[in-house]
Amino acid sequence: MRTFKLPPSLAVLFAIMLAAGLTACASDKIPATAGVAVSRAAVDSATSSDAAELAPVEMQAAREKLMSANQALAAKDYKAAQMWATAAEADAKLAQSKANSAKATTAANQLQDSIRVLREELDRKPAQ
Repeated sequence: MRTFKLPPSLAVLFAIMLAAGLTACASDKIPATAGVAVSRAAVDSATSSDAAELAPVEMQAAREKLMSANQALAAKDYKAAQMWATAAEADAKLAQSKANSAKATTAANQLQDSIRVLREELDRKPAQ
């Protein structure tokens, strides 16, 4: 059996090119994987804050974009996965903000109603 030996300078150059190529692939994969995980957490957080009921359009968009991010990640299209993940996270945060706003509005309305009832009670009592 015959072996082939590269000259040391070519071996070093080949090793550097191989490492650079692997680093480039890994550098796209790691942020995309992390981005999808962050967007999944944002969708879960929005879901737990009742955003599905209070901001259904935004939640549906977030879920669809998260699904697209997962599909792109599975297809090893890391740039598309990162783009979809970022969009899903933004939609989930918007849904959560709308849900929180709706809850705050409801609480403020209830407080206003309570204040109104108390004022009516005070007005009914005879002055002493």
